[in-house]
Amino acid sequence: MEFNELTPENLERAASMLKAIAHPIRISIVGCLEDGKRRTVTEIHKHLRLEQSTTSHHLGILKDRDVLSSKREGKNTWYFLKHENLKTVLNCVSNCCEK
Repeated sequence: MEFNELTPENLERAASMLKAIAHPIRISIVGCLEDGKRRTVTEIHKHLRLEQSTTSHHLGILKDRDVLSSKREGKNTWYFLKHENLKTVLNCVSNCCEK
């Protein structure tokens, strides 16, 4: 679907996803998951050097806004990007931030 073909509902969904990502910690979480691997909250919080409760809070926001998906397996919940194309968005943001 081309950008000019998006319905008002799809535009609202896109805006909601972008708002969810628009936070330094959440950008870092998306970046941590951009390699396509599934990770637990423990792996993410250790990798990003954040408190586990903070990481869980931000994972919940990203999941609620359809940025991430999760799958429960035993005691662990595995998080991963719901849309592969979010890698492109992250790369565009990174390129725009270069000096």
